[in-house]
Amino acid sequence: MTSRHARTFEDLVAEGAAVPTEGWDFSWFAGRATEARPSWGYARALAGRLAAATASLDIQTGGGEVMDFALGQGVKTPVLAAATEGWPPNVAKATALLRPRGIVVVAAPEDAPLPFADGTFDLVSSRHPVSPQWPEIARVLQPGGTYFAQHVGPRSVFELVEHFLGPQPAGQSSDRRPERERADAEAAGLEIVDLRAERLRVEFHDIAAVVHFLRKVVWMVPGFTVEEYEPRLRSLHQRIEAEGPFVAHSSRHLFVARKPSAS
Repeated sequence: MTSRHARTFEDLVAEGAAVPTEGWDFSWFAGRATEARPSWGYARALAGRLAAATASLDIQTGGGEVMDFALGQGVKTPVLAAATEGWPPNVAKATALLRPRGIVVVAAPEDAPLPFADGTFDLVSSRHPVSPQWPEIARVLQPGGTYFAQHVGPRSVFELVEHFLGPQPAGQSSDRRPERERADAEAAGLEIVDLRAERLRVEFHDIAAVVHFLRKVVWMVPGFTVEEYEPRLRSLHQRIEAEGPFVAHSSRHLFVARKPSAS
């Protein structure tokens, strides 16, 4: 059997282009891309938060994989549990995964008001929201409730982005800076309990992993297609073949905020 490393550029690109992109299951990358994990262990920490919650909401849940993992740690589902997702294929996947766990998945665009009444939840969570809607998060939290999330920070995996798009302005993705998000959360009336940031090593071991990643995380190189970026893909393939894995760095921060209790 021919090894993956002996396969042609065309074969690898075709494979990366054929893998389904629904959900946030990254198991396909095993053996072909790696990313160091933040020290706080978000999914396991979320399990502990869910264990103490009575009403929970997971925003932009993707395919529901993170919530499914957290509840798989022997945690009982809160009495009221909901999740939102905006992309139809992910809505279907999350519904199939989370409904058996007692979580209602609601189709809701990521930039629309949350379809819930004021003060409904004592826990709101999110892993890698596209853009946190702070006034809405504050609105649906109960007084004393907690927002617990892992966000993507500024210039995440920009080594890869700049390979395809060239040097990006220094202020690119500045709205993702932890200090900026702190200010926005506080402006919405939330108190910051914990905010920690880390830069983490990412390695791409073949060009198929790069193609799949850019198709899955669509905001990295907007409008990415294999055809348009074939020369840049080929040069990166040659670099990986000659030098080994392409190294980039992701940016993550843990965000814990609290809605003040009613006076």
